[in-house]
Amino acid sequence: MAGRINDEDVKAVRDAVPIDAVVSEYLQLRNAGGGNLKGLCPFHDEKSPSFQVSPSKGLFHCFGCQEGGDTITFVMKIDHLTFSEAVERLAGQAGITLRYEEGGYNPSHQRGERIRLVEAHKLAAEWYAEQLATSPEAETGRVFLAERGFDQAAAVHFGVGYSPQGWDHLTRFLRGKGFSDKELVLSGLAQEGRRGPIDRFRGRLMWPIRDIGGDVVGFGARKLYEADNGPKYLNTPETGIYKKSQVLYGIDLAKKDIAKSSRAVVVEGYTDVMACHLAGVTTAIATCGTAFGTDHIKILRRLLMDNGSARVIFTFDGDAAGQKAALRAFEDDQKFAAETYIAIAPDGMDPCDLRLAKGDEAVADLVEPRTPLFEFALRQIVGRYDLDTPAGRAAALDEAAPVVARIKNSGAQHEVAVQLAGMLGILDTQFVVKRVAQLARWARDRGGKGPAPERGRPGGGAPQQYAAAPSAPRGPALNLRNPVFATERELLKLALQRPELVSPAFDAYGVDEFTAPPYAAVRQAVLDAGGAEYGVQDPQEYLIRVRDAAPDDTVRAMVTELAVEAIMRRAVDEVYAGEVLVRVRRRAVERRVREVNGKLARLSNHADQAELSAVQNELWVLQQYDQALREHGAAAL
Repeated sequence: MAGRINDEDVKAVRDAVPIDAVVSEYLQLRNAGGGNLKGLCPFHDEKSPSFQVSPSKGLFHCFGCQEGGDTITFVMKIDHLTFSEAVERLAGQAGITLRYEEGGYNPSHQRGERIRLVEAHKLAAEWYAEQLATSPEAETGRVFLAERGFDQAAAVHFGVGYSPQGWDHLTRFLRGKGFSDKELVLSGLAQEGRRGPIDRFRGRLMWPIRDIGGDVVGFGARKLYEADNGPKYLNTPETGIYKKSQVLYGIDLAKKDIAKSSRAVVVEGYTDVMACHLAGVTTAIATCGTAFGTDHIKILRRLLMDNGSARVIFTFDGDAAGQKAALRAFEDDQKFAAETYIAIAPDGMDPCDLRLAKGDEAVADLVEPRTPLFEFALRQIVGRYDLDTPAGRAAALDEAAPVVARIKNSGAQHEVAVQLAGMLGILDTQFVVKRVAQLARWARDRGGKGPAPERGRPGGGAPQQYAAAPSAPRGPALNLRNPVFATERELLKLALQRPELVSPAFDAYGVDEFTAPPYAAVRQAVLDAGGAEYGVQDPQEYLIRVRDAAPDDTVRAMVTELAVEAIMRRAVDEVYAGEVLVRVRRRAVERRVREVNGKLARLSNHADQAELSAVQNELWVLQQYDQALREHGAAAL
């Protein structure tokens, strides 16, 4: 084991690396007054900045989730490092040589796993880049880049490299740098072969993928030779430092301009990012072999500061796959405060091809916001229906109206509703406007989840039909306007979807605390499956076990429904979970108090003193418990 880092060196690292410089690598900071800076917290989802940094004190604190500490703590939490790993990373940035009190200088093989994997990737990126620049074999790769308009300077700027076709060139190089076979396999740079580790990437162009802090954590590899039977693009597998859903290619180069301009351009590939940046669109980024999703949105939100004037522009190919990707991106639109747009070249070319064909100006012009993402989604929906028939117009309205209802700006929502009426050829414009407004109100009342619209005539039906429950009830009828039933439903959704927020308190709740029979049956199924605590230990297996524990298909369907239905609070956290737990428990206490009061009334005339005292004592205990819940909330559970 490596020795303990010298205290003086730890202090030197803290003093040498300003906390605001470190935090700014991960999120945008703005003046908060009093010498402090603020931004969106990277440790929990929030709409307005509650995360503050004090450069003078070298500390950060989030008033939303209560996370806080110094520079070292921030690096530990944001990158999931040990204390020693965080100090070593910061020391490397500051050029400080650390001393270890129980063994002198720390040998490289004793350093933390993450540090080792990052170092292996850094060396691999440098080695690949050298191969591209100097190796005769890499001529194929240099030609590939040149044909797409990228010279040697562009390759150097983006760190593009080449992996030789042999079996173990990189493996032997990294072994020579002191890395073990186990480390090479863990890093994803090598894989097990018949006679030991071999290079994972062979005969390919290599794009280093960096995290937001600038560390190389993986590679994207493009096939160059027909004899290569692998996929066109091969990415690093999931490792301890590389999660494809949590990285954006080019984010290290684009982050400052994204924060400065409040604008991000999302493209589809590595060469598209290169083409955009070289054309002056320095806010371009791309996903790495996966769809643009929630974790990517979190990265951008921290840079955009959820500024309402911020813009996110998606560029997709004009083919069916590109249109599908655009509609998938629209599904996450509400997670942005920024306005979202789509840009598709008239001839369907991607930014790389467009730059080759028409030059840098054409690329810059392409990504100027043209079509709001919701408008593109509407046109795709409407285009699937026969608008020459009343039935076709009605069906198109049923699918399109909820899309318009999701538009964040109410003024724009009204205007687009009028446009939708025109697109559909419905003369009664006000009917479409009212329908959209009703759906929007319903969505707000239900915490952002809109109803499943009924199929019907564009001009028929009472307004109330759109405020009804979103779907036919499964099992016994439930009146969701009953606050008792609504709260019980919310608690079960939390127990199924976010068990870590309600465990272990939820597992102490009795089945009789759920007054709706279907909910009591679901509560019993959770109990039979091992409780919410099991969901914390194994989330994937948990829902399977709860469904299997359901006594029949009706309860099983209810479990599924509750597991996928949106929770009514946009920011779902421990505070909200505690509020729901307390509401359900207090109502159970209130019911028991009524029962005990009734029993007291029955016993007052003829019961013996011992029995009467026992009932009175139970009433007192219940009243004290209710008062504690009222005053202290979840802490009293």
